Amino acid sequence: MAECFELPAELTIYTAAEVRQLLLTWLGEQEAGGTEVAAIGASGVNDIDGAGLQLLGALSQTLAHQAMAWHFRNPSNALIEACQTLGSAAWLLPTSGAGAAA
Repeated sequence: MAECFELPAELTIYTAAEVRQLLLTWLGEQEAGGTEVAAIGASGVNDIDGAGLQLLGALSQTLAHQAMAWHFRNPSNALIEACQTLGSAAWLLPTSGAGAAA
C-alpha cells in the first residue's frame, strides 16, 4: 500500500481519466488498509486546468463520503494558485476533514 499518492506534473483534461483510475485504485488500497488520512503529493504539479480541478473536487467528495480526512503534501505554486482561483483554498490546509470545501 502506497503511503502517499503523487499527482503527476500535468493534471489536465489530457491526463484526468488516467489519474482518476490510478487514484481510485490507490484509494481502494487505503480504505482496505484502514487509513484514516489520505496524503496526496502535489509538489510536482506544474500544469492544471479545469478537468484537473474537477478531479480534485471529486476526490474531496469521495473522501468525505468515506469519512476520510486528506491533505496535500507540498502543493506546488501552480496548484496553490488554481485552488485559490477556484475558491478551494481549504484544500491547502494541513488536513482537510470530511466535507472539506469542494
